[in-house]
Amino acid sequence: MATDRLENIVGLAKRRGFVYPSSEIYGGLRASWDYGPLGVELKNNVKRQWWKSMVMGREDTVGIDSSVILAREVWEASGHVATFSDPLTECTACNKRYRADHLEEAYEAKHGKKLASLADMNCPACGNKGQFTTPKQFSGLLKTFLGPVEDESGLAYLRPETAQGIFINFDQVLTTSRKKPPFGIGQIGKSFRNEITPGNFIFRTREFEQMEMEFFVVPGTDEQWHQYWIDTRLAWYKDLGINPERLRIYDHPQEKLSHYSKRTADIEYKFEFAGTEWGELEGIANRTDFDLKAHSAASGKDLSYFDQEKNERWTPFVIEPAAGVDRCALTFMMDAYTEDEAPNAKGEMEKRAVMKLDHRLAPVKAAVLPLSRNADLSPKARDLAAQLRKNWNIDFDDSGAIGRRYRRQDEIGTPYCITVDFESLEDQAVTIRDRDTMAQERIGLDQVEAWLAPRLLGCQNHSYFHQQAVIITLIRRLFWLPWPELPMHHFARSAANKVQVYLFLKWLLRELQSNDAQKLCA
Repeated sequence: MATDRLENIVGLAKRRGFVYPSSEIYGGLRASWDYGPLGVELKNNVKRQWWKSMVMGREDTVGIDSSVILAREVWEASGHVATFSDPLTECTACNKRYRADHLEEAYEAKHGKKLASLADMNCPACGNKGQFTTPKQFSGLLKTFLGPVEDESGLAYLRPETAQGIFINFDQVLTTSRKKPPFGIGQIGKSFRNEITPGNFIFRTREFEQMEMEFFVVPGTDEQWHQYWIDTRLAWYKDLGINPERLRIYDHPQEKLSHYSKRTADIEYKFEFAGTEWGELEGIANRTDFDLKAHSAASGKDLSYFDQEKNERWTPFVIEPAAGVDRCALTFMMDAYTEDEAPNAKGEMEKRAVMKLDHRLAPVKAAVLPLSRNADLSPKARDLAAQLRKNWNIDFDDSGAIGRRYRRQDEIGTPYCITVDFESLEDQAVTIRDRDTMAQERIGLDQVEAWLAPRLLGCQNHSYFHQQAVIITLIRRLFWLPWPELPMHHFARSAANKVQVYLFLKWLLRELQSNDAQKLCA
């Protein structure tokens, strides 16, 4: 069942333009994927929500964008050159290679006990038992060379994480942003790891995008802050619609902690992949003061903080919430994908695939669908789409039967379909269909923007200042006033109206900036 679910997502992703196999015309490249028109919109929406929640929406956090290729000394100081490796084993019967720790985890998940030895396990590929070689360490760093000569002097690494770019800029950000602990530095960017066994679609790849934040805290307060970020990040996924029953917190055993970690807790999602039920969605680590001290020692640059209030110098501890954009995109798609029944053009019930994405994540917010390619309908529909496109990502589709167009939009998660029909030429109104309930409502053409605005709060594809234009449009529609009469004193005729309008404006302004704005769309 779960395997079928993943296969459905993979098929839908390629068919509808979310994700394509990379280099496919040349036979493809294993675990390499390209994001299509809808996929890039979904990714951008995920990143936008993370950035709003973790950086823009917080007074104590700023952003950064560091280089993908850093000095080799950075990775030597951080411990990656010496310790960033995985245990590699190979089945001598079929020559299939695996990470030994992944085999052990799969065995424990299936049998409920730890694997005593790899000799006791059957190869997942060929089924032979006792054919695994002794595990050896395999470096996860991807090498490259800078300059015209490929020798040791030009050796560099593609970053395996975005965190180190934050640590080496800690002092500069601290000074220029005039922050003091507790404060955070957030970053979104590409990372690269030479994975032994990539797979499960976009879950594990060699090239991926991360959303990481390093939160610098006073030593001694690190455990409280760690729990705060575990709770905060878990709430973020729930707020964006992930089923809470498919989320859990997994604490890493002490013996499996990374060399820098005091405690690491993963937010896991119940993917139900073959061989493993749960998979890491995000890791929240207490990195202590390891990184700043390591870079201080290696570079000679003091990365401690002088506390003027206490008149003492100390090195901040670091709490790191680290999420993968690709894993988030996969999780949101898998959790939103449902199948139900809906009537077709003949009134018969048939299976409907629908992606019930949160409105803030949906690649397309609304689709404008003229009933046919009529010389009168299409221009009116295109004008409406152009008007709505100023605020949201809008699709226009006039090809095929209207029922099939509804199904296409359902599959890609479009919350609303707006149908322009022949009656629209008479009554200047359109039919708006809800994705989840399939309920339909007749709305005046000049009221569509105002109707959508409160239902798509937090979904705008523009700046906050442009969002205020949406508020103005709402007010104008609500009070039936022409543009010249917009100032408040024109329509607040009485003290009661003035108070009502003031409260309405205040509420709208607050909700446009609120992470909970989607609750208004229910």
